[in-house]
Amino acid sequence: MDDHTDNADDDPNLPVSRRIRARLLRAKQRFFANDNISAFIEPAEMDGLLNEVAGKMTAVLESLVIDIEHDHNTHDTARRVAKMYLNEVFRGRYVPTPPITEFPNAASLNELMIVGPITVRSACSHHLCPITGRIWVGVMPNQHSNLIGLSKYARLAEWIMTRPQIQEEAIVQMADLLMKRVKPDGLAVVMEANHFCMHWRGVKDTAAKMTNSVMRGSFLKDSALRREFLSLIKPNT
Repeated sequence: MDDHTDNADDDPNLPVSRRIRARLLRAKQRFFANDNISAFIEPAEMDGLLNEVAGKMTAVLESLVIDIEHDHNTHDTARRVAKMYLNEVFRGRYVPTPPITEFPNAASLNELMIVGPITVRSACSHHLCPITGRIWVGVMPNQHSNLIGLSKYARLAEWIMTRPQIQEEAIVQMADLLMKRVKPDGLAVVMEANHFCMHWRGVKDTAAKMTNSVMRGSFLKDSALRREFLSLIKPNT
């Protein structure tokens, strides 16, 4: 059956993933690895999706010639991996934005604010290997900005990072989200991370890290402000 079939998302005989995919296609909505698709998933469907992923993970283990019927260590591995992907490692794809309370900038704060380092964990979308790192956020608020609690930066970072990501795109998503929510004059996001697709495989370089940044507004235009922010966060230490 074609994914574009009308009302395919209402057909109970189709796998849950096909029903969700049909909704996305009908809405012409992108569903890349690092996209959030929670608006197209019915709450009751997550259990069905977990069962479907567990079944397909069972097939993967069998194709790797692992005796999951008699090996006590891998007997329930398929379901554990499915739960890990849907409920933890890729959770940011399947749940809506965490609730964030915003406060008006009543005191008209307009000085540099820095939050971090925020510990983040993700998975490389190329090999699904772990990414572990730290994020720093710099904000230059104005009188019209919305202020959010410090812990909320960590919650938003986790929501963005718990998806298959590449680091360069992840911090752009983080910057876009914070610009929309906080509405500052300027925003800076720096991320430093270890990539296990380099540590475990390929060159197997366990020391290499990647650091990158996104600058918006006054951080992009004002080199002195940018230098002040970068001197205060001191990544790689």
